[in-house]
Amino acid sequence: MEIKYAEVLMKADIRPSIQRIAVYSYLCEHPVHPDVETVYDALNPLYPTLSKTTVYNTLKLFEEKKIVQSIKIEDDKLRFDAEMKDHLHFKCMKCGKIFDIFSDDQIKKENNRCMNILPDGFSMSKIQTNIWGMCPECSK
Repeated sequence: MEIKYAEVLMKADIRPSIQRIAVYSYLCEHPVHPDVETVYDALNPLYPTLSKTTVYNTLKLFEEKKIVQSIKIEDDKLRFDAEMKDHLHFKCMKCGKIFDIFSDDQIKKENNRCMNILPDGFSMSKIQTNIWGMCPECSK
């Protein structure tokens, strides 16, 4: 599995160090939209030389190279997502989990609507839609 992750990093012009592969594989294998602290806490026991600064810098590099995206669904935390296909984020207000919501046709329509309402001279580079509510498990 690590070979697959190393290949993704190399395609993005990122040198696939052991720590970078670990951070990227964690994001891919744990699609919970973790923040820097969560990634660090999960990986530090396995990689004792890993620092929070390294995790932060690695995630920012991945974002710059467009293999992960950052999401801001809370006021105090920047979270990271390895899913790069267009999707929405849903945060359950009870359990706090964040879910990916996919609906290609609807998302495409919404993106087009946003582009069409921009005044002349404006250009769009990114749309991020977050929804808050209750997940099915917490709604029971």
